[in-house]
Amino acid sequence: MIAGSLSDLAVAQINPASRLERIKATRNVSVCIWPDYYGISYRNPKTQQLTGIDIDLALELGKDLGVAVSFVDSSFSKLIDDVTQDRCDVAMFAVGVTPARAVKLRFTAPHLVSDIYAVTTRTNRRIKSWDDIDKPGTVVAVAKGTLHESIMKEKLAEAQLVVLDTPFAREQEVQSGRADVFMTDYPYSQRFLANADWARLVLPNSTFHLTPYAYAIKPGDDAWYGRVGKFVSDIKGDGRLLTAAKRHKLDPIVAPQ
Repeated sequence: MIAGSLSDLAVAQINPASRLERIKATRNVSVCIWPDYYGISYRNPKTQQLTGIDIDLALELGKDLGVAVSFVDSSFSKLIDDVTQDRCDVAMFAVGVTPARAVKLRFTAPHLVSDIYAVTTRTNRRIKSWDDIDKPGTVVAVAKGTLHESIMKEKLAEAQLVVLDTPFAREQEVQSGRADVFMTDYPYSQRFLANADWARLVLPNSTFHLTPYAYAIKPGDDAWYGRVGKFVSDIKGDGRLLTAAKRHKLDPIVAPQ
């Protein structure tokens, strides 16, 4: 007979399905990020330092849980596999909530909401306004696996859509003139324009397609889902979300309580 109670680690090993217990036992939560997402989860190529609203908030999640945070590089094309195959406990990189993703992943309440924007060059003569995008001869670039891929496939009737799967490929296509615009969101557009003097933002004439951004976990674990959901509610209520958003100039797209 074993004296005393089992340790937290032993309990987690006996019941591996309890993710929250395992996180507490190992004192570590693993967080999937996309390290090329300006303002959200960006790794500086020179310093290797991670910055962004969801880096700040992932660290806040770790504090709330009383555990360390391990960041796992992911991307929108690998998102579903990384989360469902347990490469991380939660994806925290402003993941757009789409019907296709919602079939495979479980989302918290949103913390950000963004429309879609276009970026072209200052010298592009074809694109003067949003109305010039969906016309014959226009080439529109999107990143593979992003919500912009599925949305623009649905929305575009005349323009040619080019789907690219290497980092910064869509930006390079536009800068080189091989594409006229690339589609992005508010966070990426703001940071990109601040660092690319050749680029020009093209705004939609009215709301084009608002997308809520949230955190994603593997379905089937109510305890872990409830805890992450409580975290989102807490940071909205105690001001941590708004503080982090202002720090990264994203307060215009903070989701309402």
